[in-house]
Order: sequence, then structure tokens, then C-alpha cells
Amino acid sequence: MTTTRKVISTPLGPQAIGPYSQAVRAGNLVFVSGQIALDPDTGKLIEDLSIASQTRRVLLNVQGILNAAGLYVSHVVKVTVYLDDIKTFQEMNAVYAEFFSDTLPARAAVEVAALPLGVAIEIDCIAVAD
Repeated sequence: MTTTRKVISTPLGPQAIGPYSQAVRAGNLVFVSGQIALDPDTGKLIEDLSIASQTRRVLLNVQGILNAAGLYVSHVVKVTVYLDDIKTFQEMNAVYAEFFSDTLPARAAVEVAALPLGVAIEIDCIAVAD
């Protein structure tokens, strides 16, 4: 069985800062690479580095990439949240709930030692197309 594979690339999310794709569609699954708080218009980190602002920018990036694949956050079935400080979980979670309110995906949240460019949060996800 051969699975159709398509790279998703869009200006609705920041361009990859390494050798990876913004997302890859394999059959009816879309795998969105880890997103950090980069502004897609400038390719630079956002100015307000509070966890709330970073979370919002990251989820807007995820949303833009999903939209480019013809999907919405309601198609997301699995999310992984990487935090540089687990103590920021509640603040992150408040913003997260603005994006995921109706159809809640499975989720893991973990504290990590460091993230790219010194950001406080990175999020990746898997979505299923109807």
C-alpha cells in the first residue's frame, strides 16, 4: 500500500528554520512540525515574549499551516506542548483553550531543558482530514 505524501508550505506560517517542512500530509493525516513564536511576516521572534503572547503566536502559526492544508484546529487529534518551564502551564493553557474549545484533541505537555532560539514554548500536532 502506497501512501500519498505532500509537503505543506505556506506564508501563513513561518518558514522552516532548519531542514524540515512546515507540515507533511500523508494520506488523510497532516503532521505539523513544531512551531515557535516566529512572526510569519518577518521570520523573527515576536516582541512580547510572555508565555501568553508566545502561545497565541504559536497557535496562530499552527492554525495558518492547517488552513493551508485545507484543515482547521477542529481537525487536530493530537497536540504536544513543549514548555521551558512547566510553571507556565496554566497561563499557556488559558490561551490554548481559546483555540481548542469544542473538539478537544489528545494532548501531552512536557518541560524541556531548552527550545530553539530560547523561546518558552513549542507546539506540534497531528490532524485528520475528513
